[in-house]
Parts: sequence; C-alpha cells; structure tokens
Amino acid sequence: MLLAEIKTRIREAEERAGRTEGSVRLIAISKKQPVDRIEAVLEAGHRVFGENRVQEAAGRWPELAERYPGLELHLVGPLQTNKARQAIELFDTIHSLDRPKLATTLARLAQEEGHCPDLFVQVNTGEEPQKAGIVPDEADAVVAECRRMDLPVRGLMCIPPVHEEPTLHFALLAKIAERNDLAELSMGMSGDFERAIMQGATCVRIGSAIFGERPG
Repeated sequence: MLLAEIKTRIREAEERAGRTEGSVRLIAISKKQPVDRIEAVLEAGHRVFGENRVQEAAGRWPELAERYPGLELHLVGPLQTNKARQAIELFDTIHSLDRPKLATTLARLAQEEGHCPDLFVQVNTGEEPQKAGIVPDEADAVVAECRRMDLPVRGLMCIPPVHEEPTLHFALLAKIAERNDLAELSMGMSGDFERAIMQGATCVRIGSAIFGERPG
C-alpha cells in the first residue's frame, strides 16, 4: 500500500507548482478493489474515496461508514439516470455530470430530496466519440444551464485521451473553468497526477498507485 508515497509526491508537486500544501485533494479510487485493501487505506487514516459504479459503492460503503467516521465518497464513473436518486443519497460529490438530461434529472431529484451532492461537469476534452462528457464548445452553455437549475456545480472533470499528452487537456479544462468562474478541477490519475497539479488540479483520482493493480 503506497498511500504515504503518493501523498508525499502530491506535496512535492504542490511545492513545485508554487501552490499551498493541502490545496489538492487525494481521491483514492477503490473501484473493484478488495475490501481488505480498502480497509488498509482507511486504517492509515485516509477518508476520501472514489467509486465508478453506484451499485458497487452501495454494496460496501454504508457498512464501512459505520466503522470509519468522516468518510467522503465521490462518484467518478458514469451515472445512469435511473441510478441518480441512489447516487444523491450515497455520494458527497458526483464528478460525472456528462449530459444535459442527467442535469435535469439531478435538479428534479434535488428538489424532491432537499439536497444535492457537489457536482463536476465532465468535459470530453479530446472529443472522443466513445467517451462520455460535454464537448468543450458546449461546456459554457451546460454550466450556465446547471446554474439556472440551481445545481451546485463546483468544477470540471476530464479524462484525457490515452495516447495524447495529458497536459494539453488539463490546460484546456483549466481555461474553461477559469472563464466560468469555477474553482475546482478534477483531473489527473496514477500516471499523470503531477502534471495535472501543475495545471491547477484540485482533485486527483488515484487508484492502482495506492492499492496496487486490480484483481482480474
């Protein structure tokens, strides 16, 4: 378990970027990881975790939350509209608001439930047809529409194309966030989080570098 090493690298990246220590939140991505590995990270004192699927998170986090107070749970994977109510009940933050229809559903459910998790609009910076997210040219309009519906949009999220330099995509996301007066940037994973921090990431999503490779 490499949690301490990752936290050290985050602090060093913050320093290199001239940023305040603690300005970057580490989200430990626990999707498909065995519970014993998750408990080891919990025992080390970490409390911020990310999951890809609502169903998987619902199967283990309520019980873990009873034993480990102060948990903060983030949904970083795609959200189907029929799972949106469950997601609102389970997660503190949703990073994958990736289409207007989902925004409308979340706004309706937020009115019914009386609360809504913090939200990140997912931007498909590479405009990849197989990948979810708002294309960059439409991001401003979607953020404005979310605000019109009183949704708590805190920032933007992206997953750069695998075979492209991620720094260019991080810089694009930061530019979109700046012109929309959004303070939060969810970007950077195990292989590129230090470059993301240099471009202003406030949340980095790290899984295998903390937990090890997921079991097949």
